[in-house]
Amino acid sequence: MVNFTQSKVSQSKSSSYDLGLRSYMLKVFNYMCLALCITGATSYMTISTPLIHAFFNHGQGGIGMSGLGWAATFAPLVFVMFFSSKIHTMHPGKAKFMLMAFGALMGLSLAPIFLLYTGASIVRMFFITASVFASMSLYGYTTKRDLTAFGSFLMMGLIGIIIASVVNMFMKSPAIYFVTSVIGVLIFTGLTAYDVQKIVRTYSAVPSSRRENAAVLGALSLYLDFINLFLMLLRLFGNRR
Repeated sequence: MVNFTQSKVSQSKSSSYDLGLRSYMLKVFNYMCLALCITGATSYMTISTPLIHAFFNHGQGGIGMSGLGWAATFAPLVFVMFFSSKIHTMHPGKAKFMLMAFGALMGLSLAPIFLLYTGASIVRMFFITASVFASMSLYGYTTKRDLTAFGSFLMMGLIGIIIASVVNMFMKSPAIYFVTSVIGVLIFTGLTAYDVQKIVRTYSAVPSSRRENAAVLGALSLYLDFINLFLMLLRLFGNRR
């Protein structure tokens, strides 16, 4: 009788944990999707108004940028570094606002892709990205394999392609551009699974009072995975204007 009671209690706790985790992950993905929607809306509004010319212009030499354009391009990097370091001490409402503000800032910095690629190509790459992202998210959520070592390897690869991309800004080598794009697709595909598993595994370790902020941080990680995977696929398969 005692064993039966203990078994029922254990099953009840397990069921409660599973429901809590599913609710938490749903919140993470909802925040991520909302940030993506804000990014898309901001990009579209920017390209649809004369505001775009204050930041970017498209000529035969490619995308030209004003001082505001350079600021819009690099501001998300500064923003995300500050945001990531301060998020744990923020009020949950402020953390969510900051995530959405970051999504808007990214939308402004990504507006030039509408000058470089056809609308149909952008839409097609978005849905391909969404399919790959969903598949890898499901794998990261359900797999029993520990992806920690795999994630460390991917982070090293990410640092490598960042360095190569910066160097190629000056070299302008098509070969390096192609190779970094291919490797980037593989890295961000793998990081999606790794980050989802990391969010799942840290759920129980996060105090309930800090889970809202942790959900925002998880959404930020997945948002960056999605955006970078989309850009790498667009660089490889997008149809230029």
